[in-house]
Amino acid sequence: MRFNIAVTAGDGIGPEVVAEGIKVLQAVGKKYGHDFELEHALIGAIAIDQTGSALPAETLKLCQAADAVMLGAVGHPKYDDPKLPVHPEDGLLAARKGLGLFANLRPVHVFPELVNSTNFKPEVVEGVDFMVVRELTGGLYFGRPKRQWTTTKGRRAVDTMSYSEQEIERIVRVGFELARMRRKKLVSVDKANVLMSSRLWRQVAIEVSQKYPDVELEHMFVDATSMRLIQNPKYFDVMVTENTFGDILTDEASMLAGSMGIPPSASISQVPKEGVRIFGLYEPIHGSAPRRAGQNLANPIATILSVAMMLRYSCALLTEAKAVESAVEQVLREGYRTYDIMSEGMTRLGTREMGDVIASKVGK
Repeated sequence: MRFNIAVTAGDGIGPEVVAEGIKVLQAVGKKYGHDFELEHALIGAIAIDQTGSALPAETLKLCQAADAVMLGAVGHPKYDDPKLPVHPEDGLLAARKGLGLFANLRPVHVFPELVNSTNFKPEVVEGVDFMVVRELTGGLYFGRPKRQWTTTKGRRAVDTMSYSEQEIERIVRVGFELARMRRKKLVSVDKANVLMSSRLWRQVAIEVSQKYPDVELEHMFVDATSMRLIQNPKYFDVMVTENTFGDILTDEASMLAGSMGIPPSASISQVPKEGVRIFGLYEPIHGSAPRRAGQNLANPIATILSVAMMLRYSCALLTEAKAVESAVEQVLREGYRTYDIMSEGMTRLGTREMGDVIASKVGK
């Protein structure tokens, strides 16, 4: 089969980890007889440098025509000044809107080989395996009004958390569908004791649940959820939440896996159905880490596992996705580590070398 993949490597360590994801993707193609046509485009700081836009029109057009998008990371310290008119992150937000990517899926899976590589007691993280579904195109990040101004008493700023019934309904349905494929338990995270948008969120979640009688629905306040993630992360199967809450909770949850260099993510444009191809953008959850760039240090596993998600959702290649995931597990089991998950007695590898060994396992 042939697939057209848009590649937006981005900034910092982005190009390095994406190169390893491509290496593994090519190993999949060779073994299983698939043709992955890759077209590269600019996004983020490098796009601003060369075009003045964080998401050039030609990049968006290329992505819209593709079967899926691979993204590295965006961001550079020279654009950290909030007074600048454009920032690398603007490109990512614009891509989500322009591509209709309303649902972000972030699996949190603790590999048995890494239970001693986290800041948690092994008995807390052993067996952790859940999915966070984050609404991606609404809430505080996109609501209006959003502005800063000066009054006679000083500066003021406002952001607006806004959600429509339709936006909530579609993201909650993603959560229910994924829960139905897993252990049939969905936790809907909100702050309904304070926020009107959360009260609507809870109302809609209850209404949607009527169509999923086989899935257990539980409501949980976001502050209680953040505590439960640390206290008993095995409690969760699928979690669905709004944009800002999801952004924070998923970074917290990434530490359960031992490093931000491990968890992948998928941003998708429709409710997933097993075996059905859907458009998506696939990226590691980590940032561009410019201080690590060019040193062959970055952990490419999150990007490689994002490739596995791309194979599963946008290519409907379940066997191939499992092959990539199994290759990562095998490499960890054999004691190979990058610097961020290194422990005594293990074999330390650089970015390229980790990509090589994982690709070799896929190709066998």
